[in-house]
Amino acid sequence: MKTRQPLILTARIAKKDLEPFERLRKTHFPPDRNFLHAHLTMFHRLPGEYRARIEEQLHLNAQATEVIAADVSGLRHLGAGVAFSITSPALLEIRAELKAGFLSWLGPQDMQPWRPHITVQNKSSKAEADELYRTLDQKHQPHLINITGLDLWEYLGGPWRHTANSPFSTSA
Repeated sequence: MKTRQPLILTARIAKKDLEPFERLRKTHFPPDRNFLHAHLTMFHRLPGEYRARIEEQLHLNAQATEVIAADVSGLRHLGAGVAFSITSPALLEIRAELKAGFLSWLGPQDMQPWRPHITVQNKSSKAEADELYRTLDQKHQPHLINITGLDLWEYLGGPWRHTANSPFSTSA
């Protein structure tokens, strides 16, 4: 579906868990292209024309979901950058539920199999990406992070504006 008001859905990561990714992003993402904080995108382009319906669905799903522990399981080389792979059956399940509800609105990017990740470098040279990948891969230890809810953002042609938060229940 075409939209003139695209919305982006991200998983909200606990602040203390997000900080290391944010530091890496500030260090390794070209500053003139780093409009955003580190994030985990779930949907890239939802129609802003249906914002109220989308927010309602997010709140319903979030109320029925407890905080999710997700594994920072490894690294992904993006060609011009590096990302951390995130593994979580519970997060995959909530995305599948949302996808079913949003299906008629989704474009090709959001219809592809989802590979959750947090990008810490992009739009860099291959040599810079190779170097960062090697450095991080040598030090990486899988560990857990907490996903505490869902965030909806309005895409502004580069930067994003936060429009809604749907926190997960502490006991669904």
